[in-house]
Amino acid sequence: MGIEKLHLEDALEDSPQTRSLLSVFEKDAMTLKKYTTGLHNCCQRIMKAQNELCAATQSLSQHLRDFEIQKFPLESDDSVLSSTLKQFSSYLDDVSSIQQVLSAQFSETMMYPLSRFLQADLEEVTTLCEMYQIASNEHDSAMNRYMRLPKKKESERQKSEYNEELYLMRKKFHQTSLHYYSSLNALQYKRKCSLLEPVMGYLHAQRAFFQMGQDAVGKKEIEDFLNNISTSVQGVQQELQTETKKTVELIDSLEQQSAHLYHAEPMVDMPYIPPNTTLTQKAGYLFLRRGKHFHVPGPIGKQLIATKWERCFFFTVGGNLMSQARDEVISTNTKKLAGSLVLDLNEPGVLAEPHESDDRRFVFQIVSPKNKRNVVLQAENEREKDEWICTLNNIVRESGYVKGKGGGPQAKPKERTSSSSSMSKPGSGSVSPDQASISSMSSTGAVPKTPTPTPSSSFVADAPIQFDLLTPTSQNGGVAPSLPGPPKRINPFDQSANEVLDTLDSAIDNSTFVESFVVRFLGSMEVTTDRGEKLVHETMRQIMAARAIHNVFKMTESRLVVSSEAMRLIDPATNTLRTTFALADISFWAAHPENTRLFGFITRTKPPGATNSTFSCHVFECNISAEEICQAIGTATKLAFQALMQRKLPPGVGKEKKAMEKIQQVKTREKNILLQNIQQLEDAPEDEEDSLHNLPLSPDGKYLVLTAADESEDGMESGDLSQPMEKLTVESMQQPISDSFDTEDVEPESEA
Repeated sequence: MGIEKLHLEDALEDSPQTRSLLSVFEKDAMTLKKYTTGLHNCCQRIMKAQNELCAATQSLSQHLRDFEIQKFPLESDDSVLSSTLKQFSSYLDDVSSIQQVLSAQFSETMMYPLSRFLQADLEEVTTLCEMYQIASNEHDSAMNRYMRLPKKKESERQKSEYNEELYLMRKKFHQTSLHYYSSLNALQYKRKCSLLEPVMGYLHAQRAFFQMGQDAVGKKEIEDFLNNISTSVQGVQQELQTETKKTVELIDSLEQQSAHLYHAEPMVDMPYIPPNTTLTQKAGYLFLRRGKHFHVPGPIGKQLIATKWERCFFFTVGGNLMSQARDEVISTNTKKLAGSLVLDLNEPGVLAEPHESDDRRFVFQIVSPKNKRNVVLQAENEREKDEWICTLNNIVRESGYVKGKGGGPQAKPKERTSSSSSMSKPGSGSVSPDQASISSMSSTGAVPKTPTPTPSSSFVADAPIQFDLLTPTSQNGGVAPSLPGPPKRINPFDQSANEVLDTLDSAIDNSTFVESFVVRFLGSMEVTTDRGEKLVHETMRQIMAARAIHNVFKMTESRLVVSSEAMRLIDPATNTLRTTFALADISFWAAHPENTRLFGFITRTKPPGATNSTFSCHVFECNISAEEICQAIGTATKLAFQALMQRKLPPGVGKEKKAMEKIQQVKTREKNILLQNIQQLEDAPEDEEDSLHNLPLSPDGKYLVLTAADESEDGMESGDLSQPMEKLTVESMQQPISDSFDTEDVEPESEA
């Protein structure tokens, strides 16, 4: 069936049949325009959805990469999940790039033909339709004016004007009709192309997209990766099911075991549980009574006391009763459990006893005669009250005080360092002018005590902890020598040693090994032995716990200069020497197994007149890995030991060793030359083997005679290699060692 057309020959006649057929074409064009507009909207939605899919895929990929920069408190830095999500993000980037190509193809093959058909063809038909109506109306008006001319003779001028106007309007109408009819006829052909091209372009783009997706995502490595991840996820789900089952069983067991704890006071039908009177440590919630005085105005001026009970968490540690609010869990500086001191149980006369209160039950009090203070507390039941009273009295009894005996000679209390004075100034340690060196940790001042949750034989009993770094000024009352160079502040995060070498003294400049690090002093305490990795780790734990308990946040920043001569701590602000550790006095060093920024080392000190040495462990914090500092200390001590062994060698031993090394080098060089010649003989062609067999040999037949070029080249290094090896060896051993083998050239022996 052919395509219906408007006959252009009928355009000028403009018959009713032509008009009727034209109206059919116009209705078809309007319907086609409406349908094409709807199709354009559908394709536009696909285009927007594709663009949104590209943006969403890119956003998902970026979000997966951001997982590794999130600071999850329970996620480790080298988590497998982080690396897996990062690998997924790389695959999503490939998918996103393919989706962007698909979006570009949609724009070119689907949207562009449809938009062009709407804007160029259908809009043209609409415009020509309007122009056809205008031309038709103008033609009718001109015809009416011409036909209204009367029969009487008119002026030739008016007749000519109307006739010319009708001519122009009819010509315009004919030309417009021709263009309009031709556009409507062409629209019948364009409808098929313009409606099929977008759909065909859509399918072609999808086929190309799936092909590229198969090439990008269907790789063997991606398939293996997905299989491994699927297996891992299934394993985790099985572990989750197993753990969930165990958790449900544990919850049921805990609920059954804790049934008697739900009641503050045990029920009558519950079995009686006696209090444990042998405890030396206890923790739990108690109510603390706080009182506030109010002054009543008047001539007498009475005082009223208002009491308030607060629920706090109380615990005992290091002979102290501590309290902690529910929200006060972790200190921001030390990342440890914080707390405030309620009462020092080491003071003489402290006693815990029941207390009668008018408005509360299960109340007991702690009496401190020295501070003239009573701490009134309330427990949940009678059993808790008795356990707290016995625990507190047991701690007091361990300190040496017994009620009724006081502090007499019969019951002399153990020497315990009071922590109340150190709590008055948080963040400050004790510096005693009587101390001779940093390794001597004895102190009579107010120094926080070492927390002793578990006794250890590696620590001195009641050993104090030094939180401040002693300087020569604080020890001797003098002024510490200033290192050459202007004072300068070192960036704590810049660990380059080149920026600080210009400020070191001549002793460090002459050292064979120098490295510099920025460290912060955490504390030191006396220990009983001179080595042990567990000892260093336990000392770190003791010092960090003491800093948390006593709210000590101040840390002394120094520049640690490790050289083959000694270890020096230098003030980065003034370039003054704070203290020096001789390498011979450092017996052991180690880094923390979990916190890579903590390290410590043990030093030995023998005070004047003493028979035995004392040992101290010093703990520091750094901004880099502590293993690097430990490696630097190990390198420095090794070089110092080698230098010490070299100095203890007898005279002339170093020269003979150097001569033997020179002879060994000559033998090695001749052996290498012989092996090269043999290799050349094996690799030579057959026609060259005869000429190689004719090479001259030495008189004894053991060596090949080298060329002059080889002899001159090797002679520059070894002197005279043309002479036999045996002669060189005999002559070298018979003649005295040359003075050119200086003792300074002898390399230090390796550590035995």
